[in-house]
Amino acid sequence: MTQTPRLGFDEALALYDMDLIQLGQMATKVRRQKYGSKTFYNINKHINPTNVCKDVCQFCSFSASRKNPLQYTMTHEQILDDIDKSIKNSIDEVHMVSAHNSDVSLGWYMDIFAKIKAKHPKLHIKALTAAEIHFLSCQHNKTYKQIIDMMCDSGVDSMPGGGAEIFDETVRKRVCGGKVGSEDWLKIHKLWHQKGRKSNATMLFGHIENREHRIDHMMRLRHLQDSTGGFNCFIPLVYQTQNNYLNIKEPLTAVEILKTIAISRLVLDNFEHIKAYWVTSTIKLALVAQEFGADDLDGTIEKESINSAAGAQSKDGMRQDEFVGLIKNSGYVPTRRDSLYS
Repeated sequence: MTQTPRLGFDEALALYDMDLIQLGQMATKVRRQKYGSKTFYNINKHINPTNVCKDVCQFCSFSASRKNPLQYTMTHEQILDDIDKSIKNSIDEVHMVSAHNSDVSLGWYMDIFAKIKAKHPKLHIKALTAAEIHFLSCQHNKTYKQIIDMMCDSGVDSMPGGGAEIFDETVRKRVCGGKVGSEDWLKIHKLWHQKGRKSNATMLFGHIENREHRIDHMMRLRHLQDSTGGFNCFIPLVYQTQNNYLNIKEPLTAVEILKTIAISRLVLDNFEHIKAYWVTSTIKLALVAQEFGADDLDGTIEKESINSAAGAQSKDGMRQDEFVGLIKNSGYVPTRRDSLYS
């Protein structure tokens, strides 16, 4: 059987000039070879324990810094109570991502992970982005490896892919200067993978980056995946335009979003899953993205604070029956998964 040659940078970039439908057909062929008509989803809950942040990323609408009157930090009791309520909805994953709060200790995080795992040992904990690990490392004078070891000992099962934004450092300086750099983001995930653990990878697009930056981002992820095989899923996150400092007037067109998803399916030949994250793309476009290489739509979420603060219609998550019905009506087979795609 002849293996399809791997796409190089210029070949990948040229895919953007293709007809949308033809590009979608190419990506769908790969998707169907892997999974047929299956579309994966899970029953998950997002918790954002604090929005107090020392950084002021230009693209972010969630964080509260300086004298913002809407600051909050949840107590352990509030977090556990929140999870207890969601257990009744059969969640199998809690996804915890926070701002970079200088007033919250390293022990505060590790203790809540341990408490969740002790109370709900079968619940998958996906927590701490590479950006948070970098922040905690700097804040508490610990190496990345020390933070990661503590996470594993405290019950964290996998890492989310947040904080990647765009790897190009010129763009990064403008949109999230002060946050973890691209090489350290990759290093942290490599260390996590070397522990035998899985993580996701994201790319925030639709702001001041260009197509070359997106392809560069994908190529760097593909290179690390060749080395570790530790990424579960690639998640292209559509930038939300409201309530932040970048002042991007016009959001990306649906055509550009679908092309980017399709190209990621073709470029990232060593990634098993491509997720159309309905929170940032809208559920309607995520359903269409099934025809452009996406095989996963994420999950029910229950409550979403980060992207909804920037205008996404995701604050209250989605009911499982509605989610399943939408996938069925789009001609695909809803396939419930756990966090590691079992």
